[in-house]
Amino acid sequence: MISVSHLTKYFGAVLAVDDISFEVARGEVVGFLGPNGAGKSTTMRILTTFLPATTGMARIAGFDVMEQSLEVRQNLGYLPENVPLYPEMRVEEYLSFRARLKGVERSARGRRIDYCIDRCRLAGVRRRLIGTLSRGYRQRVGLAEALIHDPPMLILDEPTAGLDPNQQQDTLGLIRELGEKHTILLSTHILPEVEEVCRRVIIIAQGRIVLADDLANLSRDAVIVVEVRGPEAQVRETLEKTEGVRSVNLVTPEGGDGAGLCGFELLTQDDRDLREAISQRLVKQGWTLRRLDLRRKSLREHFVAVTMMSRGATSAA
Repeated sequence: MISVSHLTKYFGAVLAVDDISFEVARGEVVGFLGPNGAGKSTTMRILTTFLPATTGMARIAGFDVMEQSLEVRQNLGYLPENVPLYPEMRVEEYLSFRARLKGVERSARGRRIDYCIDRCRLAGVRRRLIGTLSRGYRQRVGLAEALIHDPPMLILDEPTAGLDPNQQQDTLGLIRELGEKHTILLSTHILPEVEEVCRRVIIIAQGRIVLADDLANLSRDAVIVVEVRGPEAQVRETLEKTEGVRSVNLVTPEGGDGAGLCGFELLTQDDRDLREAISQRLVKQGWTLRRLDLRRKSLREHFVAVTMMSRGATSAA
């Protein structure tokens, strides 16, 4: 549904997007992430035909965003971070106006408006002036507008911004449901939301893609945390000689009193769970085992690692 090849965007001498390529297949819900100024919004504005690229190619549903912008918009629903609305219009009046502009047939228009109002939890404010609504409700009006012409592809930029926790959960539930029918590119700074609704992530930093992978693959990265009362050097040697252990790093124990307590983080071959083998070896030596945890690397840790690495590489250059 989305195909991006060697996309580059300059603003004068400033390079905002640097030769990026990626694909989003039909039916995928993909998180598009990055720190502020990374090039996310610029990329999304190119995909939604609001900005031209300097070089490269992008297609939505097979249509070129530069040469076939009308066809792209017919197949795309876009929710920008700051939703442009008409404050003097009522909610259902605005949705009817947008449905006409987007070519929704008159016979289907009422059904689409009712459907979007129901799905976006707007029934209680459908006759209210948009200008009187809270930011959260205005965000939901923007999402209803993106859905009004039933596009196969959705690009959502911070869809839960300004929502309270209950509204956020409702919106995430809606995105999950929409993912059964629509292809979705989701941008947000709230990483747990991405873990909840996305199958794959693309992380951009300094205008370049620094990570693109399935969340299932990222969650395989595991660290075994060990805290033991015993001689540090001997404990470390025992851990290093455990079959399947790839590396052992010394860490400071959490809340320890320092009386013979040492802590380690272990990486294992093929991310194997070696907690039983480790426990048996340590207890056999007569040492007291205080902690033995398997901690999987979170999306936040991956995000920080790859974006900081990109920042360091840019500084060094």
